[in-house]
Amino acid sequence: MQPSTDLDYQHKRYYFQLSGYQTKVLLVIDSLPPKVKKNVKLWLSPPFDTKTIQEVENLLHHDSKSLCDRFSHPISFGTGGMRGLMGVGTNRINCYTIRAATHGLASYILKESPMNTPHHVFIGYDCRRNSREFAENSARVFAANGIRVYLTEEPCPTPYVSFGCRHLNCIAAVMITASHNPKDYNGYKVYWKDGAQIVPPQDSGIIREVEKIEGQKGIKIAPFDHPFIQMVDQEVKESYYRTLMKLENYPEENRKFGQNLHLVYSNLHGAGITFIPEALRRWGFKNLSLIEKQVPLDGDFPFAPSPNPEQAEALQMGSDLLKKERADLFIATDPDADRVGVVAYHQGKAVILSGNQIAAICVFYLCHTLNKLGKMPSKGAVVTTIVTTDLVERIASAFNVECVRVLTGFKYIGEKIRQWEDGHLDFLFGAEESLGFLYGKQTRDKDSISASCLLSEIALQQKLQGKTVVDLLHTIYAQFGLFHEKQLSIPFGSSLAESEKMRAHIEKLRDHPPTAIGDKKVVGVEDYKTGLTIYSFSKKKQPIPLPKADVLTFLLEDKSKLIVRPSGTEPKVKIYGMTHQNLKGREADAGLKRCDLYLKELLERFREDHFV
Repeated sequence: MQPSTDLDYQHKRYYFQLSGYQTKVLLVIDSLPPKVKKNVKLWLSPPFDTKTIQEVENLLHHDSKSLCDRFSHPISFGTGGMRGLMGVGTNRINCYTIRAATHGLASYILKESPMNTPHHVFIGYDCRRNSREFAENSARVFAANGIRVYLTEEPCPTPYVSFGCRHLNCIAAVMITASHNPKDYNGYKVYWKDGAQIVPPQDSGIIREVEKIEGQKGIKIAPFDHPFIQMVDQEVKESYYRTLMKLENYPEENRKFGQNLHLVYSNLHGAGITFIPEALRRWGFKNLSLIEKQVPLDGDFPFAPSPNPEQAEALQMGSDLLKKERADLFIATDPDADRVGVVAYHQGKAVILSGNQIAAICVFYLCHTLNKLGKMPSKGAVVTTIVTTDLVERIASAFNVECVRVLTGFKYIGEKIRQWEDGHLDFLFGAEESLGFLYGKQTRDKDSISASCLLSEIALQQKLQGKTVVDLLHTIYAQFGLFHEKQLSIPFGSSLAESEKMRAHIEKLRDHPPTAIGDKKVVGVEDYKTGLTIYSFSKKKQPIPLPKADVLTFLLEDKSKLIVRPSGTEPKVKIYGMTHQNLKGREADAGLKRCDLYLKELLERFREDHFV
């Protein structure tokens, strides 16, 4: 059989040598959709390495369905970068898609900021498989484009990369990580010179440069020993610790009584172990037990069934040790140590705190403490997202602190800090419900390190009064009302067809919003794509003062609400349920159970009506 006439000379020469097995490969190629066919051809010859070419051939012969998924479209930038399954293909994370992303970023940097002075980029990476290789590939592409690189010598937390970008006056930074995703994922997070994740129009500008690349044409790559590649020295790490020390509210008490607070910590096999124990020690918290099996840096996460501290199973080993040792607090961080989960020992039980509860505790503590110490800025502000508890806003208002809402994604919180550098407002704390917190302005992304130090100080202050952080939470509920939130995720596949199916569900909801959810009437719909809130009975329209986004909020007659949005990092739809009630002398635990049951039924009914 002769090869197709549209193959270039290299492919023709390759296929003239076909055996019976290879003839079948060619037949499969000719039967592929045009876009897949084009991409596959590019990946069957140099500069792609022999192993990669063999993997593509194997897929052609044995798994054409997976082949189409891997080559149907390029992996795209989402929340601040790209994230996906590792493997061969244009729709996977591998050294070639990493090189293409880096080449696009380098081109964007050189267009946006001509090289009147040398440009530097800070690169870090977490503990995942291939993270170091991907980081080195990124460094080599930058160097080949005349951009100097600071590369960390070992896995490090994401917030350290944000800090390093600012500290070393870099034009941008890259973190190789898939954050809390399962072990087969990796990703590429991009930061701009202020240390915050890229936001529009930077993200679209970078991807336009990436989309110009066909295969690997035009991508230059330097040797790793290129003089433009420099390892980050210890001084940057010390500078980060010194900056953290300035955030203490009670430094003398932390030093004097910190040993009384018994902490348990797990890095879930991730990069947090390289920073958090030392940061806690420097704040005075030296009484620290580690989950030894979870200490080793390991991208397979052998003793962490899930490396996501949002999931109870990830916290099980730490919770068991917390109860066994009767410690005060268990802290767990995800693989790149930007998120932090917390479990408190309270009345003989291990109580898992949600991201919303941690946010409320931190905001209340900071507002109360700064007022008490006479250190509250005249224009203090906290930033939270549209899917984070309304309790944060109520607390801030009580202390005359501005509460600013932004779209989902910590990049928008970082963006506000930059906008306020003119003195308009003074950033105090940032929070999102998915265990992302930022205390201080030393980084511009969620920072589990500073959050862990702050939470330990809060726990110590409570212990000095014979109380726990759960007691503090109940005090907050008694003063401001009981707020409760629950989330439901609906997964879809990673293929283009599944993505279109997910999109169709959202658009159907947008075009035909429900008039009721369960037995609760819908009194209003917030559509962030149109930028309007429409009230059901009056048909009154009110503008939403935020950028356009693919988010729908359904406001219910009992003042509860459901928020629906596609995830920016994973193929899933997230649905957030929120409700609240006054305690009126009732115990918080009983009230929380009632709210939880109500939201569970509401979310399940919504799923059955609109996603089955």
